[in-house]
Amino acid sequence: QVQLVESGGGLVQPGGSLNLSCTASKIVFGIMGWYRQPPGKRREVVATITNVKYITYANFVKGRFTISRDTARSTINLQMNALEPEDTAVYYCKCSFEGREYWGLGTQVTVSS
Repeated sequence: QVQLVESGGGLVQPGGSLNLSCTASKIVFGIMGWYRQPPGKRREVVATITNVKYITYANFVKGRFTISRDTARSTINLQMNALEPEDTAVYYCKCSFEGREYWGLGTQVTVSS
């Protein structure tokens, strides 16, 4: 099994920035990614990154977010800029490891003035 621990969430004003981090308890070579679940909505993908740094972003990211990965440390980050109230959500980290998917417990991001 793999445990994922997210950090970096919080309250930020519109237009502000946050940097989310996720660290896995084992070295992960599978795909890792960030997902989010806005209040009252379904969970959705934000960005994913493979071990060879192939990256995908959801359309709503619009160049505002950057995902990065340090495989040696089993860490991924999500730098979020130009945050909007619509970005308010619980952000989750996910990884694929030995054929199974694992989720973190999530970190709350609130964008509000």
